[in-house]
Amino acid sequence: MNQERVFNVLLGPHVSEKSAAATELANQYAFRVARDATKPEIRTAVEQLFKVKVASVRVLNVKGKVKLNKTGVAKRSDWKKAYVRLESGQDIDFTVTD
Repeated sequence: MNQERVFNVLLGPHVSEKSAAATELANQYAFRVARDATKPEIRTAVEQLFKVKVASVRVLNVKGKVKLNKTGVAKRSDWKKAYVRLESGQDIDFTVTD
């Protein structure tokens, strides 16, 4: 996989109460990923970007919500989420230090 694709697969971390609990209990991290990303691509991208060993990858498609607004009904975009479990002893630090 080329370097450009590595940067386009992972769109960012997904932060929620459920993902925080998964990080603490099972060493899993949630990422928002490209809609056309595959499990092997996600595994390779995480391993190359964060220099960690990935144990498993689980992927799910999140359906966009239908919302009401002043102009009528609007639908949010569908997106894809990946739960990445790391090998024991590995972790990802998302804090930015300059």
